[in-house]
Amino acid sequence: MSLSRRQFCQMSGLAGLATLFPRLLQAAAGQAPRILLRSSWQVVNIGDIAHTPGVMALIEKSLPEAEVILWASGDLSEPVAEMEHRRFPKLKIVKGQIRNGKATTPELQAAIDWSDFLLHGSGPSLVARRDVEAFVALTGKKFGVYGITYSSRDPAEIALLNQAQFVYFRDSVSLEFAKSVGVQAPIMEFGPDGAFACDVKNDAAADQFLTEQDLVPGKFLCCIPRFRYTPYWLIRHAAKNEERDARNQEMAEQDHRPLRDAISHVVRKTDVKVLICPEDMTQVAIGKEYLFDRLDADVQQRVVWRDRFWLTDEALSTYTRSLGVFGLEMHSPIMSLGQGVPALVGRFSEQTTKGFMWRDIGLGEWLFDFDQPDDLARLTPTVMELVQNRSAVLERVRAAQALVHTRQRETMETLQRQFA
Repeated sequence: MSLSRRQFCQMSGLAGLATLFPRLLQAAAGQAPRILLRSSWQVVNIGDIAHTPGVMALIEKSLPEAEVILWASGDLSEPVAEMEHRRFPKLKIVKGQIRNGKATTPELQAAIDWSDFLLHGSGPSLVARRDVEAFVALTGKKFGVYGITYSSRDPAEIALLNQAQFVYFRDSVSLEFAKSVGVQAPIMEFGPDGAFACDVKNDAAADQFLTEQDLVPGKFLCCIPRFRYTPYWLIRHAAKNEERDARNQEMAEQDHRPLRDAISHVVRKTDVKVLICPEDMTQVAIGKEYLFDRLDADVQQRVVWRDRFWLTDEALSTYTRSLGVFGLEMHSPIMSLGQGVPALVGRFSEQTTKGFMWRDIGLGEWLFDFDQPDDLARLTPTVMELVQNRSAVLERVRAAQALVHTRQRETMETLQRQFA
């Protein structure tokens, strides 16, 4: 049956009212949605930091009337909290745990009592499983999970997810795995990592750094190194994992040689420079040893090695001034693409399935398996495309962004319905 234009407009208007009606009822009753956001996993990695402001930005856009309290992990540092407050001045932050049916801090207890809904933010797993379990046992209130990778077969964790109002998986591999092991939440779908919406910026710091290093906006690429396993023992009070360290050392040259080849080709064939920069604290030293120091002298002259860690806002402001990002990390590409910047992702077998989200958003050709020689052979030509084929590259970015934005809108509509 075909519809007239008038009938279509009438039906569209009714659909819009149906979506808006629960929010109007809440506004009339003076009841703003109260969301307790369990996020902020660690501060040694700008990607883990980005999850929180990303989800916050989505809530701000889709549920502007909502009130949000961040239930942060204990290591949330003052500089990161200050960065988040610059973007979200009204944000309240609490810390603590629930033990023996009671919060360990009065601030957390007040936030739990105040909340209507617990939202577990994006991450590499159900990171705060114990906190979610304790929250549900204590309050019986509803919760949802937003944009995680999943690989657990733990029956207790599966049972917990089955109590969720929704579970969004940030890659389709995780979604299918969850279904295969018996996760049966009412809504289980692909939902992009919250960091795609991260928009914290520090333009002044980025501009100062670029000026100091003679990097011109639009005339440089960013390259990010990493080991197969993050050597947390170098930056935390933790015992060295000898097995993982041995694997890192075994593969370090093999994994970084293709990045050096791409850097050298760009520098020698174009007028573009390359910035070697970190996503986590350990990668400052990795970038120097396995990338910069092993470049030929003529290439080094047009490559900058960032010699210190940075926060998410300065990094994102830098990425948005670049031609693109490539390397062995995931969240710098996520943040970059979210801001319209082309980004290539390298992955290997030791990582989770999060990299496959690049296929899920239509960028499979920009995903490189560093365990596959054919993929490595594609890397340098694809990096060169970022420089030399801008029109086509930016069109691919826009298409991927459109898909991400559509899914973000749909996931936020699901969150809205929790307060109907």
